Amino acid sequence: MINFPNAKINIGLNITERRSDGYHNLETIFYPVQIKDALEVIEVPELSFESSGLDIPGRVEDNLCVKGYHLLKKDFDLPPVKIHLHKNIPIGAGLGGGSADAAFFIRLMNDKFEMGLTIDQQLGYARKLGADCAFFIENKPVFAFEKGDEFEPVKLDLSAYSIVLVMPDIHISTSEAYGGVKPTPVSQSLYDLIYEPIGAWKKSIKNDFENNIFKNHPEIRGAKAALYDAGALYASMSGSGASVFGIFSKAPDLGYLEQTNQVFYNI
Repeated sequence: MINFPNAKINIGLNITERRSDGYHNLETIFYPVQIKDALEVIEVPELSFESSGLDIPGRVEDNLCVKGYHLLKKDFDLPPVKIHLHKNIPIGAGLGGGSADAAFFIRLMNDKFEMGLTIDQQLGYARKLGADCAFFIENKPVFAFEKGDEFEPVKLDLSAYSIVLVMPDIHISTSEAYGGVKPTPVSQSLYDLIYEPIGAWKKSIKNDFENNIFKNHPEIRGAKAALYDAGALYASMSGSGASVFGIFSKAPDLGYLEQTNQVFYNI
């Protein structure tokens, strides 16, 4: 059985408070986009994991799909499986690719082995694997808060716009991203700001990671500026970077950016 985990972008990201458990409270808008991996599970005599496409750093046992298998195995009599992940979503890009893979793995296992997990149960397992994994269980636009794993639905449909993603050849680690952030309470929540006209977002909706990351990586700052120069209604870094997206009223010509960046159109 196979499914296709998709990426997300963050529209706005406010780091509001450091928590006692080492995480941060935040608020953001998660919006699904159509850059996809491919995930296949086959029943076999012995558990295994293999990947193709983009290189996945780290140990196999630390992969979130493998962790997801062991998490489900604690509660269900599951057979061994072969997990094949074809990686297409850029890594270290702020697009949630690893989290998407983990959540879609839970969904796939639930379907393949008729486990009967409710949405709430799937959300519970996903939250144990990572702060934003749970978003990909229902995979709909949400206002995310606390650690980024509590959600309120938002009525946001960008299908009439052209969304372009620019991916510089840069990897931003979580430690680098959070190292330059000072948590600050917000005066107006993204939950309200997201309903403003898109043209107003440039002044009201920000990503707290940008200031420090732009200082260290001027190429990312330049990519955002180039999107605005090309006519974007709104442009921002996604999550903790390094990707930058732009929302356009019509598809732009960004051929010059492709010389130094990977560019995804109409995502």
